[in-house]
Amino acid sequence: MTNKSILIMFLIFVGSIASAQQSRSAEGTHVLALDNSWNQALETKDTKALDMILADTFVSIDIDGSKQNKSEFLASIEAPEYHAPAQAVTEQSAVEVYGDSAVVVGVFRTKGVDKGKKYVNRERFVDTWVKVNGTWQCVAAITVMMTGKQGE
Repeated sequence: MTNKSILIMFLIFVGSIASAQQSRSAEGTHVLALDNSWNQALETKDTKALDMILADTFVSIDIDGSKQNKSEFLASIEAPEYHAPAQAVTEQSAVEVYGDSAVVVGVFRTKGVDKGKKYVNRERFVDTWVKVNGTWQCVAAITVMMTGKQGE
């Protein structure tokens, strides 16, 4: 094999890696946008939007350790006792894409009033996304309350 052939093979290899990284980056950006749209849907109690981004097999583990499937989660948002947060913001997040799967890890802050009391919550979350038939859907979400030094 000549030096020229080795150079061409190397450039093709580097190009394919760069292309894969760009694709992964674009997919990650898309997943982060979907993850952030979840906040807006919570603020407006938009269960139709949530229904579109959550997989039918979705499982949520909440800050109190409770577990909900998709239909239970959506029903809890529609329930009269649910008070949508006045503000739901992802303060920081990062995504790693693994082919047709992605994991988003971040910090989520909500502000609002519940039962006449103002609250500000900060939670760390892990959302797992899977690309199903060309569409990204969240299959699992876990949140834990951040308190004290954790919240800094």
